[in-house]
Amino acid sequence: MSERYGYCAAIDGSGRWGSGGWELGSGPRLDLPLGKPQIGAGGGIAMQVQDVSVVWRDSKRHLWVLGLVAPGCALLPSTLVGLTGFRVFWWIGPIVVFAIIPVLDILLGDDGDNPPDEVYRQLSSDRYYRWCTYLFLPILLSGLTVAAYLWADPALSVVDKLGLAATVGLMGGVGINAAHELGHRVERHERWLAKVALAPSGYGHFFVEHNRGHHVRVATPADPASARFGESLYRFLPRSIGGSLVSAWRLERQRLRRGHRSVWSPRNHILQSWSMTVALFGLFVAVRGVTILPYLLLQALVAIVTLETVNYVEHYGLLRQRRDARRYERPQPRHSWNSDSLVTNILLFHLQRHSDHHANPARRYQTLRSLDGAPQLPRGYAAMILLAFVPALWRRVMDQRVLAHHDGDITLVNVCPRRRAAILAKYARTSPTAEHVGAGPGPVAPGVSTGSAHAVTMRPVIRPPHDRDGDLRDETARV
Repeated sequence: MSERYGYCAAIDGSGRWGSGGWELGSGPRLDLPLGKPQIGAGGGIAMQVQDVSVVWRDSKRHLWVLGLVAPGCALLPSTLVGLTGFRVFWWIGPIVVFAIIPVLDILLGDDGDNPPDEVYRQLSSDRYYRWCTYLFLPILLSGLTVAAYLWADPALSVVDKLGLAATVGLMGGVGINAAHELGHRVERHERWLAKVALAPSGYGHFFVEHNRGHHVRVATPADPASARFGESLYRFLPRSIGGSLVSAWRLERQRLRRGHRSVWSPRNHILQSWSMTVALFGLFVAVRGVTILPYLLLQALVAIVTLETVNYVEHYGLLRQRRDARRYERPQPRHSWNSDSLVTNILLFHLQRHSDHHANPARRYQTLRSLDGAPQLPRGYAAMILLAFVPALWRRVMDQRVLAHHDGDITLVNVCPRRRAAILAKYARTSPTAEHVGAGPGPVAPGVSTGSAHAVTMRPVIRPPHDRDGDLRDETARV
């Protein structure tokens, strides 16, 4: 993959190559035609003197197909049990996600391959990558169909059916991640595919809340999907699940009212997705009987918990500072936890490069980068999900990282209000103004930067629009 661009030189040496083009020493950035000199405000002359070709190859290009192994796991249990006689393979989903993938992450190490900005447009428009997410859906739905058939089989024990539900549910959780990728797009067919991907989990409101709620309020106390310092996963889950549902319905009602439509309109995105779930589950129950309904609901619950546990990991304790009494700073790379482990990167379509995703939500997964200076998790998301299930271990591993990321200043941390007193008593000696934490939606920080410790090296990017309050505007709201 290559892209041709101009190389610039200033005749009098007054300029330099900047982050997005040639910058004269005393003049504005210039976009120059090849071979045509331009005179800057200070008299400096810049001209494109050479045509340069940047060549870059995506080392993971053919590995992205392996991302389809995840939904394919839902098709494997009956075959593996039939071939080996080992009934443990009904639980192949948990085995793959919580055992095999973390081990492979350790053995194969980090990814480390970042696409250069010069190939951004060409890489983003390559439809091969889109088909890797499109094909996820028929495999996911096929797995659920096979599972529905097996759940109705009286020869299968309850334990085996529970294992199958756990396997299908975990793959459904990964399916929500595919919906996440598709739901960020502006193409109408991809947005509809996102709703289809959410149907097996019944989590259709995620389509609304994630784009227009979470991305606006991320890393603030107002966001139900941003975990707070000292908050266990088991307290986070009901707050995030319930809060996201309420927020999504409110956001969709407001959108429809602006168009003078009822909240019960067929244009309601949440009702559209939920109707797909009702139709899907209704079809399975009609064909295979009501006895499979508990397993359908169980796999949906597993998928939802998987998604929300990932949410817990992604923003634990991180807080955007207030620019003034009304506005927060814009989401920055320092407001998301990242990992660059290779195997989980492929499984989750670069979801682990979460800082770049929140800083630039319009970027497709293949163009996301691992940014220098963004906070890093000790392991990949798969291992961190497992760790989150044990709150004591989670706090031992992560609390010190949250504090280190904020130079030990507890006032810069998103603290759980319920445990505020205990946390302040523990960390007040390192934070002279710690008594103010949790008193409001966040401390006021001058400007946007919170200190050199948070400096992040970023390459020039094509940014989505921002609203005037400094929060990311939903790029899908105009559709």
